[in-house]
Amino acid sequence: MARWPQQVYGAGSDPDPRFTLANERTFLAWIRTSGALFALALALEVLDLALTPWVRDVIVVLLAAGALWGAVGSWLSWARTERALRTDMSLPGGGPYLVLAAFLVLAVALFLIDVAVIRGFGS
Repeated sequence: MARWPQQVYGAGSDPDPRFTLANERTFLAWIRTSGALFALALALEVLDLALTPWVRDVIVVLLAAGALWGAVGSWLSWARTERALRTDMSLPGGGPYLVLAAFLVLAVALFLIDVAVIRGFGS
């Protein structure tokens, strides 16, 4: 039975199973993180929070885009890492992490600016 995706499993030979399983755990951790970001975006959209509407919309879009970026990026990172393990190449650097962090920093900054400056503390 052929394993999928062929572009990953068709190269090289099976590495130590511990490395493959660690790579899968990392992938699943990023998928969980992406799911949590999407749930947060959905919660912000449906809850009636005291946020300026356009700020809330931008934060929701940032969180949803971050969730999508994290899910797609984690898949690509898994595939690159698995292929490198199978072909005895150096492990690839990076992944979706820095861009995802930028999405989160922007979302939190907008939230804080809205609460502190636009709406004012306690207003």
